[in-house]
Amino acid sequence: MALSALGSLGTATSYGQEASIKVAVEGIFPPFNYRDSNNVLQGFDIDIANAICTAAQLKCELVVQDWDGMIPNLLAVKYDTIISSMSMSAERKERVRFTARYYDSPSVFVVQKASPLKRMQADELLGKKLGVTFSTAQASFANDRYSNIERVVYPSSPDLYKALEAEEVDVILEDKLAIYDWLTNTKAGSCCEFRGDDVKDPKYFGEGAGIAVRPDDAALLQRLDQALAKIQDDGTYDGINAKYFPFSIR
Repeated sequence: MALSALGSLGTATSYGQEASIKVAVEGIFPPFNYRDSNNVLQGFDIDIANAICTAAQLKCELVVQDWDGMIPNLLAVKYDTIISSMSMSAERKERVRFTARYYDSPSVFVVQKASPLKRMQADELLGKKLGVTFSTAQASFANDRYSNIERVVYPSSPDLYKALEAEEVDVILEDKLAIYDWLTNTKAGSCCEFRGDDVKDPKYFGEGAGIAVRPDDAALLQRLDQALAKIQDDGTYDGINAKYFPFSIR
């Protein structure tokens, strides 16, 4: 069923047929979750959430939530789950429980096409500005691995991309799939390109993106995991994947 404006489930331990839950998304992370010209939420995460809710026989309401409040407000029972490209980092696993991975993406450095930067090692970036998005795995990685480099933090991914286009920063570190759409499908993104090796580190980026629930919500976790497996087995997932990417992100 499509996501609709319905009330939240009152408990975290009992999920009957057609139970209602609230699903948090950020809404400013294309092509995964964003608002279209009619202010309607769209994107890979939105389609996956719709499909999972249908497979799980859950009635779901989308709740738009700023990224830095995602986990705190889940724990405060303002919604029941997060389906918003959240990487399953070790730090997050200490606070919430995750389903199986529903997609995987490395992080990547992106520069202006004319940039002389090549290797993206810390010694090469001395004297340069490295842009990241606030409260992300990329920001944590940069704080630890590039602590001697000037880091500029932006409130959202669109702000980060604008800063690179305007040359406010020399390089940015971002999720590869998230920035792929901007680089390939926008005029602004034609300024820039991937540079250096993909960045993968389970300590910071976890084992891909998962769906988060509260630690004590085993019933919902099981139901979401079963629904995820179902849409992966019956071809629904692959159809959604093909809508947004010309390659598999499973």
